[in-house]
Amino acid sequence: MNLTIWGAAQQVTGSMHLLQTDQYQILIDCGLDYERNSSQEQNEEFPFNPAEIDVVILTHAHIDHSGNLPTLIRMGFTGQILCTHATKDLAELLLLDSVSIFLSKQRARAKGKHRKSQGPNPLYLQKHVHETIDKMVDIAFNKPFQVNEHIAVEFIPIGHLLGAAAVVLRIVEAGIEKKITFTGDIGRKNYPLLPDPQVLPLVDFLVCESTYGGRFHSQGTSIEEKLTETIQQACIKTPGRLIIPAFSIGRTQSLIYTLNRIFLEKGLPPVPIFVDSPLAQYATEVYRKHRNLLHPEAQAFYAHHGDEYEFENLTYTQNLKESKAITNFYEPCIIISSAGMLEGGRIQDHLYYNVQNFYCTLLFIGFCAPGTLGHKLLRGDSFVRIRDRELPVYATIEKTDLLSGHGDHADLMQVITQQKNLQKLFLVHGDPNSMKELAQSASELGFEACIPKKGTQYTL
Repeated sequence: MNLTIWGAAQQVTGSMHLLQTDQYQILIDCGLDYERNSSQEQNEEFPFNPAEIDVVILTHAHIDHSGNLPTLIRMGFTGQILCTHATKDLAELLLLDSVSIFLSKQRARAKGKHRKSQGPNPLYLQKHVHETIDKMVDIAFNKPFQVNEHIAVEFIPIGHLLGAAAVVLRIVEAGIEKKITFTGDIGRKNYPLLPDPQVLPLVDFLVCESTYGGRFHSQGTSIEEKLTETIQQACIKTPGRLIIPAFSIGRTQSLIYTLNRIFLEKGLPPVPIFVDSPLAQYATEVYRKHRNLLHPEAQAFYAHHGDEYEFENLTYTQNLKESKAITNFYEPCIIISSAGMLEGGRIQDHLYYNVQNFYCTLLFIGFCAPGTLGHKLLRGDSFVRIRDRELPVYATIEKTDLLSGHGDHADLMQVITQQKNLQKLFLVHGDPNSMKELAQSASELGFEACIPKKGTQYTL
């Protein structure tokens, strides 16, 4: 059995791992690579023949894990894609949103000065997304699924996102069973809405993400306390507005649920809240559909108080006209909008009109990659460019990592140290420094940890 790490090797995005047995080829995840030095051509150039892949196993719906599946199909893959039911539903939303982004970029180039050099066509279209969803076979958690007579797969709840799973493969070769787990992205304990990551079974080999290697989440305060304090300061003591950039799928639902609890339990006056993201509304319907997968605490909240995502002072904007009307809402309010790194979506409209507002607070609740508008604001730039204008930054900029969906260094090490019979640990999905920190901690405890280079093949 051979393992080749073809994506998220010494970087975060583009997860893609190829597992080959004597007569079967399994691809675990097929994500878009959107590092700064990547290109569309690189995402189209698979280092293997897509037609020769027998099956794809998808850990969760995020684009850096699922976003290149339609390209794989467009270039010849004809097999099944195994995933959980919730992952299938969320992946459809995210992949269709990717098509919209591709097309909007193409239209923007067409309006430019050099129309003859519009760049490449979209990576894929809606029809390719629909073909992708048609190939998805939803598998229940914690129930082994026999891929063929020699290979079985099991999906273990791992937190991080609705439907996200660690993938456990049991493979028999020459009468010998070998077990390997791909963690996907590991969630956190006590995260709003999502259950804690489940303990993984003992395996021989572990392919583990390392996003927060060497880093620890803030301690000593809860997300409810942080949000309550920020709302009081931004909207009540000072009659201003609080803008929260949030990814439409996962982060927004957790944020809305937390705000529901705050206004129910903390005695705050009912500050109007606007959720300005069509994609977030679609995703919320998926979260409602799969309530049985949520944290028991969230299910109990629903039983006692009703819908987690609906309460008195909450409004979902239905169209662009309603979105623009928020600009003229002069009372204190909270605006939740996508995208989380400020690189597109309706959040840029709200920033354009509020970044110069002394009575505006911008609260970041997630990671912002270097080079993004969000990263520039977080590092304290005095001016930022929005809509081809250099605007001074007068708004208050704050951040918290308490809604990060990734487990930190301690969470990652707990997953690793639970493995008592591990022969080898492969670290993926992290920047080089994070991987080195995690590898060092694991090595000090006697684990054989390696940081694969892209394309290196390992015999297991």
